[in-house]
Amino acid sequence: MLVMINLLKSGRKYSVKELAERLEVSERVVREYKLFLEEAGIYLETIRGPYGGYVLNRDVVIPNLKYSQRDIDLIDACISKIRENQLTEELKGLKDKINYSIIDNQNKNEKILTDDEIIKKYNIFSKAIKYNQKIKIKYQNLQHGISTRTVYPLSLYLFQGEWWSSCYWEEQEDMRQFHLTRILEAEILEEYFNPNLINVKF
Repeated sequence: MLVMINLLKSGRKYSVKELAERLEVSERVVREYKLFLEEAGIYLETIRGPYGGYVLNRDVVIPNLKYSQRDIDLIDACISKIRENQLTEELKGLKDKINYSIIDNQNKNEKILTDDEIIKKYNIFSKAIKYNQKIKIKYQNLQHGISTRTVYPLSLYLFQGEWWSSCYWEEQEDMRQFHLTRILEAEILEEYFNPNLINVKF
């Protein structure tokens, strides 16, 4: 549900089918999430019709969930007792995500960009989103260092008080979330993309 809120915080309309695919759950579960959110006082606007979907027209503060080494040790203990290969790989993936979160929290005071630079990056992404233009970025990854990537920006959103962009990453042919503070350079290219084709794919 937190991921669903995070997606909807961009202000973009998502169909139930899109949310189900992005969250890797059934459409029934997405509708159940909506009911649970409304029970918690977070109301989603429902747009009817063939092009309908859910829209979040309010700011929602998502709790800052922190993980510890104990969480990683617990997953390792589970992996050691599970023989099913697919489930083991999924747990290892979860462990990597938690470990990344721990590293990120440890480095949260290391500002790669100044506030003025964040505003500059925000304006670049906002303009590219408006005109559906590709952006070439130099990105600082905590685990893999600095790399140059071509992205198709689809939305900007606040997560735990910091700006992120949901983008299609051309080189990997996959959707990724990019933290604006980790973008060292950004340049709008004279190349355009069709966001509808990306939405259909994902």
